[in-house]
Amino acid sequence: MTTDLTSPLRRTNAGTDVWLHRTAPVDDPVARLICFPHAGGSASFFRDWGRRIPGVEVHAVRYPGRAERLHEPVPTDLREIARAVADAAASLADRPLALFGHSMGAPLALETAAALEARGIFPVHLFASGSRDAAYPSAEDRADPDEDDDPAVIERLLTLGGTDPELAADPEFQELVLPYVRADAAMFHAYTPGSAPSVRCPVTTLTGDADADADCRPWSRLTTGGVREQAVPGDHFYLVAAPPHALIRDTLAPAASAG
Repeated sequence: MTTDLTSPLRRTNAGTDVWLHRTAPVDDPVARLICFPHAGGSASFFRDWGRRIPGVEVHAVRYPGRAERLHEPVPTDLREIARAVADAAASLADRPLALFGHSMGAPLALETAAALEARGIFPVHLFASGSRDAAYPSAEDRADPDEDDDPAVIERLLTLGGTDPELAADPEFQELVLPYVRADAAMFHAYTPGSAPSVRCPVTTLTGDADADADCRPWSRLTTGGVREQAVPGDHFYLVAAPPHALIRDTLAPAASAG
């Protein structure tokens, strides 16, 4: 494994424990699942998953600039995060690896899969949650509120779901969270997605049937491994009330056996 020493993010934070939080110990796991939070999210979003998917060891990605990494600068380059996560995840590749990304986490999972494949490590599956197989939206269609307009950013959080309204109204919460929410939005807007195949692993998209804010990405052109589209009940944060644990377990079982 080669680390890009020109990148301070990768040079100083290459440790697996820094980037990946194992949510629960699993003896002799059949597979490992790397989970990427949404914009403004943190590893704690997946805190219960390690006890909910039998046989699968779940690792949640710890983004800089929040939670246990609050002292670090917020990230500015989506691909740089992906390469750093791939560095950390490479040590876990003694078992089949799968990736799960929700919303902004979906393209992060894609870029991480590409970085892993470039190292000769081939994920067995990629779950793109809050995302659908569709053409990229125009710049106008995907424009978010002004990142410096705090009320608009808070309103956007509440519209998407996943944020408690009472908590969002708390000034201390706003002071703590809004900087990295704005930074995530800026990073995502600066990300230039590709159009050619990026990976060869199969992809499952999971989209709420009432989700008007799903990430749109031409997954069928971005992987040579095939795409399965799965509609689930709910909105953009369907997985708060109904995490897709059974679907993940059933999808990974044959892949893990083959691995």
